[in-house]
Amino acid sequence: MMSKRTTNSGFTLIEVLITVAIIAVLATIVYVSLNPVQRFADARNSHRWIDVDSIITAIHEYIVDNAGTLPAGIDTTEKQLGTCGSGGATACSGAADACLDLSSLLVTYLKTMPVDPSNGTASATKYSVVANANNIITVKACAAENGTVIEVSR
Repeated sequence: MMSKRTTNSGFTLIEVLITVAIIAVLATIVYVSLNPVQRFADARNSHRWIDVDSIITAIHEYIVDNAGTLPAGIDTTEKQLGTCGSGGATACSGAADACLDLSSLLVTYLKTMPVDPSNGTASATKYSVVANANNIITVKACAAENGTVIEVSR
């Protein structure tokens, strides 16, 4: 007579649980190491660097084209760029209350005035501009994240 041999092929419950636990630990390590919140903040800060550079380049092109004259409104008082009549110091601490609208003066050099990637608007761009006594222009991103200081002076 032939005997039937029964074999169970498959995984035991312990093997499945250990595999799931290992995958969970690896997924946690990958998620923490990538830190998507940090990556998004870094991406927004990169956008701010580009915006600040674009603004200061446009201002300098205006100065060159106008025989060394600064755009109207840029002086030794820091001002947030935008169309707001008040509230300019809200995002840009230390800035004047009224915003400075350079969009019409810089239209030849910028298609549109850059705005902060988080929640900047045409009214309050969250970028500021100031000139020192030697007419060195500084453009700053007021809403930079993760303690980063984003400003360019020329």
